[in-house]
Amino acid sequence: MDGGPSRTAMMAAGGRAAHLVVDSEPYLFRDTLAAELLGARAEEVLGYHRQFGDHVVLRGTRAQVNARSSYTEARVSAGFRQYVILGAGLDTFAYRSPLAREIAVFEVDHPATQQWKRELLAAARIDGAAARFVGVDFERDDLTAELAAHGFNPEMPALVSWLGVSMYLTESAIAATLAVLRGFAPGTELVMEYALPAELRDESGTAYAEFALPAAAEQGEPWLSYYSPETLSELLGKHGFTVAEHVSQRDAVDPALWRRTDSLHPADLCRLVRAVVVAD
Repeated sequence: MDGGPSRTAMMAAGGRAAHLVVDSEPYLFRDTLAAELLGARAEEVLGYHRQFGDHVVLRGTRAQVNARSSYTEARVSAGFRQYVILGAGLDTFAYRSPLAREIAVFEVDHPATQQWKRELLAAARIDGAAARFVGVDFERDDLTAELAAHGFNPEMPALVSWLGVSMYLTESAIAATLAVLRGFAPGTELVMEYALPAELRDESGTAYAEFALPAAAEQGEPWLSYYSPETLSELLGKHGFTVAEHVSQRDAVDPALWRRTDSLHPADLCRLVRAVVVAD
């Protein structure tokens, strides 16, 4: 990244913000700071959702980012004292959740993305002190060492979220990150989002992919990795994880939240896997 805004981070934050504006209750998730953090760009991003909110990509993005955030943040309350957010982007957990006052929150991302976020936080007058910014260039830096330098305790289990990232990485890059996470304390949980291969997508997931994947490639962010639940479980097993569950978008939130009067509905394009680091 060259220091400019992250397109994927803006899309995710925009989807969380727009959900509270475009969609009707019941809400899948309430990110009450996303619009504020987007600042001057908020109205532009929200405007697209207001005008074209029923488009398969925009409504699909809102469903995806809010369902995955709801599931992941629910896991934070399972007794973890450390929360590591890989590819944090414009995540707002540390600034709105009461749990952030009780646990250590480590936001891991490229230094340029973090500088941009710090500027947005300052402009919005949001106190960023609750998050520990861990700037990492994954091609050059040691993630474990950088986390430790910011107070991470490798002997204490952590929740690690890895959302909206793996599909943009090669399998070798994914494996390298899993090898690092394997060194975290037993009991550490990883919540990872992954993309399904074409043959496992449902109709909504296929329709989303037909629009979104070519656009992502044209903008220099092609999707590179796809997994079935079985192949990802095998990869995680090789790196010392035990898979607890694979979670579809439909199952990521209370089923009652999908009984809706608006156009929002789940798509099977990406899923979540929750896996646990096991002792040697």
